[in-house]
Amino acid sequence: MTLSETDLRAAIAREMPGVRADLEQLVRIPGIAFEGFDHTQVDRSAEAVAELLRGCGLDTQIVRRGGQPAVIGRKAAPAGAPTVLLYAHHDVQPAGDPALWTSDPFEPVERDGRLYGRGAADDKAGVMAHVAALRAFGDQLPVGVVVFVEGEEEYGSDSLDAILEEFREELRSDVIVIADSGNWDIGQPALTTSLRGLVNLFAEVKVLKSAVHSGMFGGPVPDALITLARLLTTLHDESGEVAVDGLVGREGASVDYPADRFQQEAGMLDGVELIGKGSITDRIWTKPSISVLGIDAPRTFEAANALQPSAKAKISVRLAPGDDPKSAYAAVRSHLEKHVPWGAQVEVTLESDGSPCVIDATGPAYEAARAAFRTAWDGTAPVDMGVGGSIPFIATFQDLFPQAAILVTGVEDPHAGAHGPDESLHLGEFERVCIAEALLLKNVAETLTSK
Repeated sequence: MTLSETDLRAAIAREMPGVRADLEQLVRIPGIAFEGFDHTQVDRSAEAVAELLRGCGLDTQIVRRGGQPAVIGRKAAPAGAPTVLLYAHHDVQPAGDPALWTSDPFEPVERDGRLYGRGAADDKAGVMAHVAALRAFGDQLPVGVVVFVEGEEEYGSDSLDAILEEFREELRSDVIVIADSGNWDIGQPALTTSLRGLVNLFAEVKVLKSAVHSGMFGGPVPDALITLARLLTTLHDESGEVAVDGLVGREGASVDYPADRFQQEAGMLDGVELIGKGSITDRIWTKPSISVLGIDAPRTFEAANALQPSAKAKISVRLAPGDDPKSAYAAVRSHLEKHVPWGAQVEVTLESDGSPCVIDATGPAYEAARAAFRTAWDGTAPVDMGVGGSIPFIATFQDLFPQAAILVTGVEDPHAGAHGPDESLHLGEFERVCIAEALLLKNVAETLTSK
């Protein structure tokens, strides 16, 4: 017998203390896939996730194809019932400077209804939302499930394509739930229907064979830092609009995002102005953006009185849906080569890229999801929203499983601070996410099961 809404709400409430305790245990594991970190911690994280899935009755294996370990758990569907793939990732971003955190980033702490810690929101809570839904059903799960928990999403998912290709049949499903996005606001659920793509690249300018005395040669000789700074300013016009020819962009995002709310959520300082043109949602969902993430240069306290011979910047380009990473990289490279000042040499190299995506969020699986969200949030309908960030592998899922409905959900809210210090999870919203996922599985079973 299928569990009722009342049964599932009660089951989630019963399971939440254990779910939270297991989430805290996951947060304590610093599973960082970036180079230079202890990757045995990523192994620990994968083992912990695998044990959680085994506890839900899933046949579970840890797989690795050249990168960090992923976890796959499977439970076959009842006769005629659909199969749902539940995705999350167990690796996390580096914590950065511990001094910027109010508490230890890898020791979860609750403050004012939020659980603080690296990965508390992105994306170990995504893992635990799947576990919570499975625990709520127990042995009465009405659908087949495949739980796929990746181990290097934050580091670029380099081995993901190989894993997806090798385990394609094991992962084949009717509905794919990707729990790695967020909701529109506290109390306002959302389905993500578009994400920008990404091109990360390096631009290095060279002006001298080696450093020279700034007094003897400064003036006629351009130093590399001034040269790089002038080059970087050409990427935007006076209003802050991206000024690179060949990048795709459009207007017309339908959701209103008040500028004052956006500025507050971004943590902008008083007096700092927004850049670019158009609505906020256009600027972060459907238009490209370019940011400088870092510069290689002497630190101020150790800088000599010398003109620097070279300087290097890491540039991040977010691509609007409809753009292509390869053509976008070519456009930015061409712009930099064309605009480098004073005859300086410039070398542009690609670090990584990923495709944007648009999801056609229509059909029975999406209606099942919207109904689940509406119920979990006590009548509040979900927003269909875009995201300025990138999850490039969604395009891979679309290519490999074209018949599957892809639902991009998540546990974050605008105050979660993912990737930054004091990352946190709103515990009340997290319980709603868990209720919504359980109801989604119930609704999918009732909608898609063949009679």
